[in-house]
Amino acid sequence: MADTTETPKPAPVLRSRPLSESLLNEKWDACLASMATRSALGLSFGVVFSVLLFKRRAWPAWVGLGFGAGRAWEECDNSFKRASAPNRDGLRVLRP
Repeated sequence: MADTTETPKPAPVLRSRPLSESLLNEKWDACLASMATRSALGLSFGVVFSVLLFKRRAWPAWVGLGFGAGRAWEECDNSFKRASAPNRDGLRVLRP
């Protein structure tokens, strides 16, 4: 009887993204989804108003698209700015 010592195989290393990168990716995904949704809604409202009120002119559709995209841009910008702001943990900041 020969002693056979088997060396255990090392466990596979799971390489996942860092937490900060995952959060950033989630924010970008939410921003792009918001941009597409709000732009489409703005465009559709613009088309409806164009047909009903403005004798089928093109400018209401473009204005609606711009308003939707601008609103989504502001939400994304605020989302990213909040991430870089220091966390106050419920502390009130007194400003003179």
